[in-house]
Amino acid sequence: MFIWWLVQLSRTATTDSIEINEHHYTVETLQQTSILLTKNPEYYTIWNFRRLILQHQLSLPGTDSSEQSASDQIVSMIKDDLQFLLPLLRSYPKCYWIWNYRLWLLGEASRLLPLSTAHGFWQEELALVNKMLSFDDRNFHGWGYRRFVVEKLEILAPTESMTQKELDYTTKMIRSQLSNFSAWHNRTKLIQTLLDERGASDDERKNKLDDELELIHQALIDPYDQSLWFYHQNLMCTFDPALSAQAIAPNLTDSERLDYIRREKEAIEDMLEGAESCKWIYLGLMNCTLLQTKIERSLSRNAKQDVTRWLHELIKLDPKRRGRWLDFEESFNAWQ
Repeated sequence: MFIWWLVQLSRTATTDSIEINEHHYTVETLQQTSILLTKNPEYYTIWNFRRLILQHQLSLPGTDSSEQSASDQIVSMIKDDLQFLLPLLRSYPKCYWIWNYRLWLLGEASRLLPLSTAHGFWQEELALVNKMLSFDDRNFHGWGYRRFVVEKLEILAPTESMTQKELDYTTKMIRSQLSNFSAWHNRTKLIQTLLDERGASDDERKNKLDDELELIHQALIDPYDQSLWFYHQNLMCTFDPALSAQAIAPNLTDSERLDYIRREKEAIEDMLEGAESCKWIYLGLMNCTLLQTKIERSLSRNAKQDVTRWLHELIKLDPKRRGRWLDFEESFNAWQ
């Protein structure tokens, strides 16, 4: 059966090559590409040929001379092609060629149709992404596609910022699944954008930092989840003098930074009880201590002993990265 399929595919490919070379941009050849792509959506040459066919079809005049008729014809063709892609997406949700072609179709809608009509297409696309992520909320393809769709919607309606809505969406997705790295990642970008859009004051930025630290502490009831620690590390960049300019609250004083670090360190130490085998806790403690050292420009004897002890725990808990931790210990001791 498999060999038969390969033979048929080879024959079809030969036929398609003839069609492409002779520029047969007809409805019949469009249907032929539909048959082949349904069998094998990874056949990127056929996606490119389908683009050429549809470009030709979209450039043809309408059934009468009215502009409205031509616009309706374009809307109908784009809708039909978007509809053709839906069952393929259900069966092959991580096939790049389907998503690339879909973006091209929507780009044609933006190029050829009135602004309000094109905006409607992109709004429907956002609804599709919502549905897709409701089935697979950690699909990074879907999250990346969502960012692109939102960007296009904001270009088509530049006075309507979607940042707050998108931030609320990440909150919703995080509360339904704490271990959603894509949602946490989206959040890092959206918060900064939102604060900039609103021209937030230093107090407002500090309040937002407090809110985010509270949210991540609630999530860290599972200290073994690395996606939560990545977001926590991102927040801790606020207290790094070398990185604070791009952080949520860039204008904290050194005294305020040290106070935050002390509280974070205490909260992380509390997590150790019952989770002594969690390497992320030791990494978090080391990060806090090294940030404190950067600000104070000195390292106490007790702090040095703590870092050394945590490194030895990491060597035991993470033997596959033993060399990394030994190198870190050597650099740390040399720096001292």
